[in-house]
Amino acid sequence: MHTDKAAAGNADNGVGTQQASGFAQWWADLKPKKIHAGNDIASSIRALKSVTLLQWALFFSGFLAWTIDAIDFFSVSLSVTALTKQFNKSTNDITTSITLTLLFRSLGAFIFGMLSDRYGRKWPLIANLLLCSIFSLCTAFALNYGAFLGVRCLFGIAMGGIWGLSAATALENLPVQVRGLASGVLQEGYAVGYLIAAVINLTLVSYDPFGWRSLFWVAAGISAFAAVVRLCLPESEVFRRAQVEKLAAEARGEVVHNKTQVFLQESGRMIKQHWVRCIYAVLLMTGFNFLSHGSQDLYPTYLQQTKGFSPHDSSIATIIGNCGAVAGGIFAGITSQYLGRRLTIVIFTLSIGAFIPLWILPSTFSPLAAGAFCVQFGVQGAWGVIPIHLSEISPPAFRATFPGVAYQLGNMVSSASAQIEATGGEHQRTIVNGQDAPDYAKVQGIFLGVVAAFVIFMTLIGAENHSSEFEKHKVAYEVGAGRDDAFDESPGTTTPQEETNEKAIEHPVLRENV
Repeated sequence: MHTDKAAAGNADNGVGTQQASGFAQWWADLKPKKIHAGNDIASSIRALKSVTLLQWALFFSGFLAWTIDAIDFFSVSLSVTALTKQFNKSTNDITTSITLTLLFRSLGAFIFGMLSDRYGRKWPLIANLLLCSIFSLCTAFALNYGAFLGVRCLFGIAMGGIWGLSAATALENLPVQVRGLASGVLQEGYAVGYLIAAVINLTLVSYDPFGWRSLFWVAAGISAFAAVVRLCLPESEVFRRAQVEKLAAEARGEVVHNKTQVFLQESGRMIKQHWVRCIYAVLLMTGFNFLSHGSQDLYPTYLQQTKGFSPHDSSIATIIGNCGAVAGGIFAGITSQYLGRRLTIVIFTLSIGAFIPLWILPSTFSPLAAGAFCVQFGVQGAWGVIPIHLSEISPPAFRATFPGVAYQLGNMVSSASAQIEATGGEHQRTIVNGQDAPDYAKVQGIFLGVVAAFVIFMTLIGAENHSSEFEKHKVAYEVGAGRDDAFDESPGTTTPQEETNEKAIEHPVLRENV
């Protein structure tokens, strides 16, 4: 059986297996990885050249969906000042909508993640994007504060499923050797979305008579476009292969189990086996979400109220910061393929602490913009590893549900980031242009330092599953899918260990070990 051979082989060399606990294994995981068939530069370049047009298109679809999520979410962050005037509310009241959106995203991640693992990647993601488009339009037409909050709650449910489905769609169709790079590029769809929203806010909103509402109208249109792009592409190869195997089994007269019933049974098995891993992933993502929201959600407000910048200059600084985020995410994604996922995260998170003084101490535009670039380079650099890292440590058949729910539960716990900083600003005061103002510089400096330390700690105590070939695993509605070693046994499909042995025959470092 393929499964037996794979399990035995993986036990021998540790390729693509869940790592054991203990100090020795912890240290072995943290050290840079030795060159093997999935990590050397030559193999990565060959794999990158082998990516087909369809694989690139599916990756772009996932990247675009994640970009849309960021445009929609940060439209509120960029409009906080305008919204306080529109609804005659305080900054703290407006940031309540950000908190509610993050709270309800966990529900969306669970619903759409389960739908994706059960029915496939395509239609749940299309539904997500269309709902985002609808609720973005509803936000633009909100006439009072109560309606605005209600729409943002519904919006959170729609947005919740995007990340898990995007990561699964983008990564599972690509060769293992390019997934580090792909992870970094994918995650920076979030920074690109923030960047696009900032550019729209800078160019359109400033001159449009409808003001902040036009930002949400544009976001709705882009969401609808992303849904059309996904509609034009086929289902993920993993699910198409499973469907072909099901039809072949029916033709042979074999017993075909009810897919929904099997899915529920395997889900229960997965939770029973991996509940500790689930808790760890949520705690890890809590730290990461505090890190990103603490450095992003109130950043334009911080520049305007604490540093005295104009909305135009704060938008420019935000754009510069997101350029750093894109660069950091891509560079970290590539680096993680060779140094390992956890060590890369630790290095980039340490860089955040080094640049906090540049983030908060200057008073003029140029050094503050440089601080934004450097800090976001570190924040989103660490984040750039997360899509592939979470996908690799996930139970393989549930790599839409597990990463998505862990990510959004972390979002839920960190949902009050903006309100925590707003409350801190009410108690920490400074003088700006001769007037009393909130000291968001001090608040954010303390906040980011504490959270960065927590992220480093959580990263170090975890394991990693570098170069896991999760696309060879059974899908969640197949019998046995809840096991980590339940590889697809359809004709023509090789297990991870069999493929590693085949490649190693031609690889000078591994040949002697096969």
